[in-house]
Amino acid sequence: MLPELSIPLRNPTAQIASQVDVTAERLAGHWQIVEAAGVPVGSELVVSDGVMRLGEVTLPFVSTGPGRFQLGEEEIWVHWLDINNRTAAMGEPGGARMWIMDRTGKPGERLKAAREILDWYGYDLTRMERAR
Repeated sequence: MLPELSIPLRNPTAQIASQVDVTAERLAGHWQIVEAAGVPVGSELVVSDGVMRLGEVTLPFVSTGPGRFQLGEEEIWVHWLDINNRTAAMGEPGGARMWIMDRTGKPGERLKAAREILDWYGYDLTRMERAR
């Protein structure tokens, strides 16, 4: 079970979308959480064989539509994934959590793009923590 937040992280009146060309295959492999709210920052995240492991927690991870996944009991959308599958911005559309993950933990200029996308979709970036 992932931690719960008492106040949503997203303005529900903001438009929201998922990136339609994102598949579980593009997300497969090892990632590092570089910024997040509602997810432990600095954690390793692994996507493989219909599951997502975040630290010690492993949950079913099943595609429900283009760029949309069921993660345990929650819906998680991929709002942005760079063309080379190195950095992704993800979130729960109701505002329960959001995170930016990168294959190396050092997204460079892609961090700015990921943050801009999350901001555009109404997430409160001031509530994100950064990996040190």
